[in-house]
Amino acid sequence: MARTMDNDRQHLTQVLRQAAAHRGAAFVEIYQNCNVFNDGAFDLLREKQQGTHNQIRLDDGEPIVFDEGSRCVSVGENGRLVITETASTPPEAIVAHDAQGQAVARVRARAPVARPERDPRASAVFREVERPVYGEAMTAQIEHAVERLGPGSLDKLPHSGDTWTVS
Repeated sequence: MARTMDNDRQHLTQVLRQAAAHRGAAFVEIYQNCNVFNDGAFDLLREKQQGTHNQIRLDDGEPIVFDEGSRCVSVGENGRLVITETASTPPEAIVAHDAQGQAVARVRARAPVARPERDPRASAVFREVERPVYGEAMTAQIEHAVERLGPGSLDKLPHSGDTWTVS
């Protein structure tokens, strides 16, 4: 799962390459201006002067610091994520991006309440986890069933192992 901007060619290329290299499904949200339906919807992120203040570029394993290093995402009271001034935030309170772990869930939890007209938005590969691909998992399951029941015995499968009768 990732997000990028259509006018940031270098970041867009990097995100799309990672998505293409990922085994299995990949979802990439691309903020793109449309002159007819949403003209100017992403100006606060796209324009050079405003974009540096409103884009949070996440790098895996790195602290989430943005706005030319002046602001960061940190853990506030009750474990909520807040945007604070980097200079007044203890380094241990600054959240690091972790695309393979659970820390990203806290960053994503903040995303739905962000107001694009006022709040900065993150762009990055948010989550990159290796899991079994459907075809491989299905093949392994069939091979396991054939080992247990013998070849050509798929008709025995419904009546083997964990079965129960509903009366």
